[in-house]
Parts: sequence; C-alpha cells; structure tokens
Amino acid sequence: MTIPIQGPGGSVPILPVQPAGSTPAVGVAGGKGFRQVLMDNLNEVNRLQQEADQKVQALYRGDTNNVAEVFAAVNKAGVAFDLLMEIRNKMVEAYQEIQQMRV
Repeated sequence: MTIPIQGPGGSVPILPVQPAGSTPAVGVAGGKGFRQVLMDNLNEVNRLQQEADQKVQALYRGDTNNVAEVFAAVNKAGVAFDLLMEIRNKMVEAYQEIQQMRV
C-alpha cells in the first residue's frame, strides 16, 4: 500500500517500510533502495580509504615519489569520510526526532 502525498511536483507516493532483512522497496523512478545506496556509498568510502593507505605505504617504501598524488588520495578519502560522518549525524538526529514524536 502506498500513500500519496502532495509535493511541489504533484502527488508523490510514500512507500511502505520494509522489515529488516527483506528486499528494499524500489523508489518511484525505479532506482535503488535507500539501503543499497547507503551500502554503495559506504563501500566507496572504504575503497577510497584503502587506496589512500596503499599510496601512503608505497610512499613510505619508496615505490613512488609522487607526493602530490598521495596527498590528493589522502585528501579525497578524508573528504569522503567527513561527508559520510555528516550524513550519519543527520540520520541520528532524524532518528532522535522520530523517537520524540507522540503518536
């Protein structure tokens, strides 16, 4: 069952909440579910962290002398992690607000 709500672009259906461990609902446009998007982004941040670590290790070993490339990889991983932490903080805030709602 979907519940239509009136949004700026017209009526938008609200999809039902799926139980834990079940297949996530597909979005309105047929895209990925929220869980899959979140997991993809977590995996990407992890990949960037591992890539940066490998480049730092290569610099320590003397396998590369391209400090700019290492610095760029570390900064890219840092920015991705900072963004991930901000998203986490917003999700925790939203969860706490939902907990405080009276039914």
